[in-house]
Amino acid sequence: MRTPADRIELVVDPARPTGRTLLAGGVEQSYVDVADPTYLHFEYVRRMAVVIDVAAPAGAPLDVLHLGGGALTLPRYVAATRPGSAQVVVERDPAVVDLAARDLPPRPAGVEVHVADAREAVAAAPADAYDLVLADIYQAARMPTHVATVDFAAEVGRVLRPDGVHLVNVTDLPPLVATRVQVATLRAVYADVCVVADRRMLRGRRYGNVVLVAARQPDRLPVARLAVRALRDPVPGGVLHGPALDGFVAGARPRTADPRR
Repeated sequence: MRTPADRIELVVDPARPTGRTLLAGGVEQSYVDVADPTYLHFEYVRRMAVVIDVAAPAGAPLDVLHLGGGALTLPRYVAATRPGSAQVVVERDPAVVDLAARDLPPRPAGVEVHVADAREAVAAAPADAYDLVLADIYQAARMPTHVATVDFAAEVGRVLRPDGVHLVNVTDLPPLVATRVQVATLRAVYADVCVVADRRMLRGRRYGNVVLVAARQPDRLPVARLAVRALRDPVPGGVLHGPALDGFVAGARPRTADPRR
């Protein structure tokens, strides 16, 4: 039986009648506009969507794995902007899946939803299966350690195609220790990594979300286009890459082991 601390519910956005916010224990988890799947309310979700937009030619269908499903905000966005995409969503909480199925618009064509642990789902997936893997995995406002290690990053790399892209949402606060460690962890596996976030976050001035982007191929990431799009966001963002990212991550070490093991 759920306690108030882990209660899940959908509430109407008083400022936008078609908006629905998924709350878990009173904390915002997802936001969906039931009339417009391209409306993205949360800043970090818009930043992830920008990566999706520039990762391949506009409108081209992609094979996408979403680790963390929530209200299916980004699967709905991908279905609307890249028709014909095949998407797999992995969500560990069956109550979230049931609530979204009951109280939100039907999931788009081409979207499969599985109730499973993210690490186990990735381990069971075939190699070279996906163009994009998006990770937005949190329990009690923390990224579980078993999906934050070099081993897990390598497993995600295994299921990505050679030109595939991996996105990770990190919630952090100054001085962004968790972000720096996660960047170091991804850099231990991937040839090209960048960070996209509110410029105030990158300066250590606020709590919030940082989006990490990684690719197996060197120079795969369209960093210049990402920087332009990030700056145009209602909450202007910045991109760290190359020497700037070297300085940001200096001294941080990859997380090489899951302490549960």
